[in-house]
Amino acid sequence: MIWKGIYASNSVADIYERMMRYSYKEVPKMVDKSIIGREYPEFTFEVEKGKIREFARAIGDKNPLYYDEKAAKEAGFEGLVIPPSFPTVFAMAGGLMEVMLGDLKLDLAKILHGGQQYEYFKPIKPGDTVTGKVRIANAFEKSGKAGTMDFIVMETTYTNQNGEKVLVDTSTMIQRR
Repeated sequence: MIWKGIYASNSVADIYERMMRYSYKEVPKMVDKSIIGREYPEFTFEVEKGKIREFARAIGDKNPLYYDEKAAKEAGFEGLVIPPSFPTVFAMAGGLMEVMLGDLKLDLAKILHGGQQYEYFKPIKPGDTVTGKVRIANAFEKSGKAGTMDFIVMETTYTNQNGEKVLVDTSTMIQRR
């Protein structure tokens, strides 16, 4: 497996342990809008059949297109299909989340996942090597009954080994104050 990320060990336990290091006692009072447009180092991930199956099992999806090559081919695909949310694995494996949490000084204990949107341009399949490039697309705050929260919108553009854009992943992190 090719993981040209920041860390060599990418078990869930290791990722969680590293992320827990980024718990700040003094979180900025408001979101810093100067982070809009900030870019982070590229990371790559090699898509493997085993990882597709492992992810599908982890999310409890029994769709045969994720497990059975024959079923996928009979359905008109070249081979196994990735589950729609599989790209979440790409950034986690590359160590990017730890880098961003440290850089943005976010407190992991106060972070919520605000949403995720995937826009696919080409199929991502086993054997592909995808490269992701993240930029902060927006940063803003909202106030409500629960208090004020900071929103950070990240946009990750993925290309395949041929340099073709295959996916744009837009993710929102919310930090409670």
